[in-house]
Amino acid sequence: MARILGIETSCDETAAAVIEDGRTILSNVVLSQIPVHRLYGGVVPELASREHLRGIVPVVRQALEQAQLALVQVDAVAVTHGPGLAGALLVGITYAKALTGAAGKPLIGVNHLEGHLHAVLLEERRQGRSDPALPAIALVVSGGHTQLYRVERSGEQYRYRTLGQTRDDAAGEAYDKVAKLLGLGYPGGPLLDKLSAHGTAEAARFGRIRLKGNPLDFSFSGIKTAVLRQVQTLGLEAEIAARRQAVAKLDHPPSADEWRALCSPATLDLIASFQAAVVTDLVERTMAAVDQVAEAGDPAASLWLTGGVAANRALREKLGEAGKGLGLPVSFPAPSLCTDNAAMIAAAAYPRWQRQEWADASLAAFAQLALS
Repeated sequence: MARILGIETSCDETAAAVIEDGRTILSNVVLSQIPVHRLYGGVVPELASREHLRGIVPVVRQALEQAQLALVQVDAVAVTHGPGLAGALLVGITYAKALTGAAGKPLIGVNHLEGHLHAVLLEERRQGRSDPALPAIALVVSGGHTQLYRVERSGEQYRYRTLGQTRDDAAGEAYDKVAKLLGLGYPGGPLLDKLSAHGTAEAARFGRIRLKGNPLDFSFSGIKTAVLRQVQTLGLEAEIAARRQAVAKLDHPPSADEWRALCSPATLDLIASFQAAVVTDLVERTMAAVDQVAEAGDPAASLWLTGGVAANRALREKLGEAGKGLGLPVSFPAPSLCTDNAAMIAAAAYPRWQRQEWADASLAAFAQLALS
């Protein structure tokens, strides 16, 4: 039995969790910084680091208390060491080193993206289901990442091959920036998903991005400009200004219904059209990856969807339908395991625990860290 304490501080959530044998969640604590960054319409790296410094000790303490364990009773400490914001990562790494040094426990460094992939496995295991069949095509889509991987396993070691990635903005970043453009606050992804259900997805046509080179790569910078052009064409500037003024007068963050009441039918149609374009692009390139590996004689046995945007209602539905059409099972985590959390970090560390693959005092933060 291995109980691993996971720590995650790659962006704007301070998180700690204890996972047993890579499958049982004994605790999972997440302290969000949304109230801090909402004032600026996005994550401010310096503020994120400061908030991690404030939150890391009580969050780890709470995770241990919920698991009913003392630090000396955990078998290892796992921490995200990249990719992410360098200053934010350093907070988690430094504290993890202090804990392992004080308690004499092994330290395990985990790639944040591998954590998202293991969130899929953690969900299947905690539901009492077998691991998804491999090899798999996995779409990791969040505020900082949009990437396609081929996932395979050799013994207790998982291997990942990058098939495609974003060349500019991640899909989640595009959601947040479009929401900011429309005066809809931060974070924008969950709200746009909810509001899109009240609009007509065919109202605005956004052309599919065609890129030279790898056809499985993504690009979402252009659609932000396309939304801006639609705002100008439809004359929505006055509405956006009025919406910002109305929200500024409130003494609480607006609910989805309050946001909807502040949006015209034209705005709701634009939101629905934007979401349809992004979701279609994500699904089509994922299915193109399925075709590519099949043509190479190495067909996928399952599809995985993970990352913060994996909580998106439309994306789950559309990818599920596409996978069903090909007879491929589609797996994705519960929404609480889609966004950044430490349970996925501890779960990803478990195979390394089995191989006794420890990190040492030289473990460093890498803002850019490839997954292989």
